[in-house]
Amino acid sequence: MTTAIGPVLGGWLVEHVSWRAVFFLNLPLAAAVIVISLWHVPESRDEEDQDGALDWLGAALATIGLGAIVFGLIESPRLGFRHAAVLASLAGGIACVALFVLHEARARNPMVPLRLFRSKDFAGANLLTLLLYAALGGTLFFFTLELIQVQRYSATAAGAALLPFVVLMFTLSRWSGGLIDRFGSRLPLVIGPTVAALGFALFAVPSISDNYWTSFFPAVIVLGLGMAITVAPLTTTVMDSVSEEQAGIASGINNAVSRTAGLLAIAVFGVVILYAFSHQLGARLNQVGIDEQLKRSVYEQRVKLAGLEVPQTISPETQEQLKQAVAGSFVYGFRLIMLLSAALALASALSSWLLIGKSRPTSARHQRDEPDQQKRTHGDRGAQKIDQPGFD
Repeated sequence: MTTAIGPVLGGWLVEHVSWRAVFFLNLPLAAAVIVISLWHVPESRDEEDQDGALDWLGAALATIGLGAIVFGLIESPRLGFRHAAVLASLAGGIACVALFVLHEARARNPMVPLRLFRSKDFAGANLLTLLLYAALGGTLFFFTLELIQVQRYSATAAGAALLPFVVLMFTLSRWSGGLIDRFGSRLPLVIGPTVAALGFALFAVPSISDNYWTSFFPAVIVLGLGMAITVAPLTTTVMDSVSEEQAGIASGINNAVSRTAGLLAIAVFGVVILYAFSHQLGARLNQVGIDEQLKRSVYEQRVKLAGLEVPQTISPETQEQLKQAVAGSFVYGFRLIMLLSAALALASALSSWLLIGKSRPTSARHQRDEPDQQKRTHGDRGAQKIDQPGFD
């Protein structure tokens, strides 16, 4: 419900207050989470963890590494990949990520225990998360730009355009949670991303000024259905692939992977869409009868994408031609991003097919099932195991 309200409320704040207000919206929510956690959530710890020390070095390396890579990717369209700041940022970020992996392999209390990835289910679920949430994060970001800058939606309307997506996930979550009990984990995690891939591809169909209900609405519905099929079985697979004591850290890793995927996708897709937009804009400007100076002044703003400003000193007819050229160039780049997202979703389905369901489950649920089987085959000896702590 809050996911549904968030984009609409955020859009309203952007329109009527300021874009800065969107970030302040998180403060009361964070305060409420802290209070509820301190009041109602009991403390827990891994009994095998002797000192309970936090992995500060691992956290620092991950933060600096990802931050530097994203900074380099974001600045590369403006400065160029050969710029010293971009090269240093990308090289430093990659080095920090490599050091993070080495540190996690040797640390006593690693933030990301690499041994968890020995489970094919856990590795497959996180690879699916990386690919699918990269597609989703990039799509939602650039879809908003498409609606506001090209289709001329208000910020509030752009936020409301995703409401069907959220409603579908909300209403189908209980149904999708039962899919893994009926069909196992692999089938839903192959079908769900495949349906989502179709949804991503449908976003590439609409052109400029298309009606929402006949253009974007079908894409939102199909994407929402695909994600609804995927999310609950994915979460269950992650939790079932590790022991009960490791469930918390497994969930944390999976959430971190999804956030990292969205972060990297926006940076990488930003580079892709800018180059596609720039190529199309140059070609379309050549088709508009304007002088070289005006053409250059428009093209130099290409880093703003569809938000670039058309000079007001020219005739209204020429202004409209330039606006159509800019909008058409962005739609071209947006379609490319949507097709890349569809490819990522299909790759996530393939990763599920190849990896998930290939290893023996280690979850607490399956540990409880095993004594039941022993009870049926070994009589009283199995019954004694059932009565032990941890199986009730």
